Amino acid sequence: MNRAKRILSSEGMSNFLSSIISIVVGLLIGLIILLFSNASQAFDAFKVILIGGFKDKANFGNVLYAATPIIMTGLSVAFANKTGLFNIGASGQFSMGAYAAIYVGVRFTSLPGHFHWIVALLAAMLAGALWGCIPGILKALYNVNEVIACIMLNYIGMYLVNYLITVTVFDSRYNQTTRIAETAVLPKFGLDKVFRTGNLSSSANGGIFVAIFFGILIYIILEKTQFGFELKACGYNRNAAGYAGINEKRCIIMSMVIAGALAGVGGALLYLSATGNRIDVKDVLAAEGFTGIPVALLGLNNPIGVIFSGTLIAHLNVGGFNMQLYNYPPQVIEIIIAIIIYFSAFALLMKGLVEKLGKKLGSTANPVQSEPEGLHAIEPVEDFPDNPDFEVDSDSDREPDIEINSDSDSVTKTAINSDSDRVPDIEINSDSNRVTDIEINPDTREITDTTYEGGDR
Repeated sequence: MNRAKRILSSEGMSNFLSSIISIVVGLLIGLIILLFSNASQAFDAFKVILIGGFKDKANFGNVLYAATPIIMTGLSVAFANKTGLFNIGASGQFSMGAYAAIYVGVRFTSLPGHFHWIVALLAAMLAGALWGCIPGILKALYNVNEVIACIMLNYIGMYLVNYLITVTVFDSRYNQTTRIAETAVLPKFGLDKVFRTGNLSSSANGGIFVAIFFGILIYIILEKTQFGFELKACGYNRNAAGYAGINEKRCIIMSMVIAGALAGVGGALLYLSATGNRIDVKDVLAAEGFTGIPVALLGLNNPIGVIFSGTLIAHLNVGGFNMQLYNYPPQVIEIIIAIIIYFSAFALLMKGLVEKLGKKLGSTANPVQSEPEGLHAIEPVEDFPDNPDFEVDSDSDREPDIEINSDSDSVTKTAINSDSDRVPDIEINSDSNRVTDIEINPDTREITDTTYEGGDR
C-alpha cells in the first residue's frame, strides 16, 4: 500500500491518470450517443474511432500531419497559462502567422530553396509574436483583462487577414490565397515513404519534427532556465514575484509574445505543407487556435504532455472521419469529438481526485504511526513525594535544590535565590572538565564569578 501511495502521489503518475480518466469518460459518453443515433452499428463505429490512426501506416501519417498545428497552438496556450495568463487569442495569432508564411511563400521566390521555407517560418513567428504582444502590453501596463483583449483581437486579426489577402496574394477564382512556391513547401524528410500503405501515401511532413522541437525547447525554458523560473513565479503570485525583484510586467509581455510566436508557427506549419491548403477568405475564426485550449488542458500545461495530447486529439479526428463509413452523419462525429475534448478540460479536477485517492490509500495502510526509535512519550509528573533531592520552595514556587549523582558528570547542585528567582550557584563535578561554580549577584541578577576546572576564564 505504501508503494501504491508513492506512485499515485507522484506528480507524473497523477497527471497521467487524470488525463486517462478524462479521456475514458469522454469516450463512454460518446458511445452512449452512438447507441442512441444508430444502435445496430454503434460498437463497430466506436471501434473505428478507437483504432483511429493505427489502422495502417498512411492513417498514422495523417495523424502526425493533423497533430502538428494543434500541438503548436496547445503549446501557445500552455506557455501563457504557466505565467498565469489565459491565451484565448491563439486563433488570431494562428491566422496572422499563416498569412505571413503564405505571403513569404508566394512573393519571396528569389530565396534559395533550402532557406525559403525557413524564412517563411520566421516570418510567421514574428507575425504571431507581434499579435500576441498587443494583449500582453495592455495587460502589463493598463491591467486590461487578457481574455477580453484576445477575443477582440481574434476578430480583428480575422478581418485584417481577409483584407490583406485580397490586396496581396488573392486568387479570385477560388476566393482564397495563391498557391505558394515549391521552394516554400516544408520538406518531408522521407516521412511520405515511411507512412505509406500501398499506393496510398500520407500527408506527413517535417512539420511534426518542428512541433516536437518547440515542445522540448519550451520545456527546457520553463524547467531549466532562470527566465522560465521567473515566468512561473509570476504566474503563481505576481505580487510576491515583484517583491522578490522579478519584473512582472516584463514577464507578462514576454509570455504573450512567446505564446503568439508559437501559435504563428502553427499556422505556418499547416499552410506550408504539400497538401495544397490555402486560406479561404471568409468570416470564420481558425478552429486550430481554439482546439489548442483542450490540448493544453489535457496535457496539464506540460509541454511534453501537450505533444502527446495533441497527437491523441488528431488520432480521434482521423478515427471520427472514418466513422462516416458506417453512415453516421458528420454532425454526430463532431459532437462525439467535442464531448471528448470537453471532458479533457476536467483533467485538472481528475488530478485532484487521484491525489486524494493516493493520500487515502496511505492513511489506510498506516493508521497509526510507529514511534521513532529513541523517542518515548513523556508522562506528566504531578508530585514528587518520594524524591528527597527535589524540593520546591513554597515562597518562590521554584526548585531551590536539585542534586544529581556525581558519577554522571552532570549537575550536582542547583540553588535558586528566593529574592532574584535566578540561579546563584551551579556546581558540576570537577572530573567532567565543566563549569564548577557560577555566582550571580542577587541584586543585579548578573553573573559575578565563574570558575572552571584549572582556573578562571
